[in-house]
Amino acid sequence: MDRKLLQYLVEYLVEEGKAHGCALPPAAADAAQGGLASASTEALWLAFRSLVNVRPPWPAPGEFLATQDELLQGLIAEAGVATLADTTPSPTDPRLRLWRGDITTLAADAIVNAANSGMTGCWAPLHYCIDNAIHTFAGVQLRAACANLMAAQGHPEPTSQAKVTDGYNLPARYVIHTVGPIANGRPTDTHRRQLAECYRACLDATAKAGLSSIAFCCISTGVFGFPQEEAASIAVATVRRWLNEHPDVPMTVVFNVFSETDESLYRPLLGL
Repeated sequence: MDRKLLQYLVEYLVEEGKAHGCALPPAAADAAQGGLASASTEALWLAFRSLVNVRPPWPAPGEFLATQDELLQGLIAEAGVATLADTTPSPTDPRLRLWRGDITTLAADAIVNAANSGMTGCWAPLHYCIDNAIHTFAGVQLRAACANLMAAQGHPEPTSQAKVTDGYNLPARYVIHTVGPIANGRPTDTHRRQLAECYRACLDATAKAGLSSIAFCCISTGVFGFPQEEAASIAVATVRRWLNEHPDVPMTVVFNVFSETDESLYRPLLGL
């Protein structure tokens, strides 16, 4: 992690926030308290991430964007970029694959972001969710692109739709954003139908864009509270049905999981 790049970015973001009358998120305030020049690299990283998490989609100068892009692409390279060859194919259906890891390091044509109805990312500083991670590592360009889409739409994003943006600094070329159902641990038939529609909408968007690979996160199983086992079953069944209904569309589908628990749920569904 390049400390010089981080310090420049944090200094810019702190001054930008001050110019707009914004309070610093806690991690940034902590780093600035003793002077950014003496802050540790880790403290600067937490400050940077928290600042971009709360930054509105303001225009950014070219120097900032170039520095941010260099930092983020370097971090992703250090983490190690995964390709489809690193994923595990289903022995019963080679169109389907499983991969456990950080989706922000996966070089698929498209990755799926489990978004909220605002569609501009997670605004909670350092929140541990996929929406936060994808927006952080894609760069501030992603929030700006999403904000433009939402301004043109003029209303919150409905559940079970799909919007496509560039991936910017991510290894994935595109991000497909979908809003899953909020089940709160007690899914109804409507929630089940909506979850299946999320997968279909993303696959439709992928095919329409002429892409041949997509990596799905576990939609709605985080803070939206859809039970993991049932969600996995719906995901695999829906994807397999869509592929069977579109035999002329060449598509590789990766089910991306982050936890050992989720991996254990998907393996039997994929014959692994």
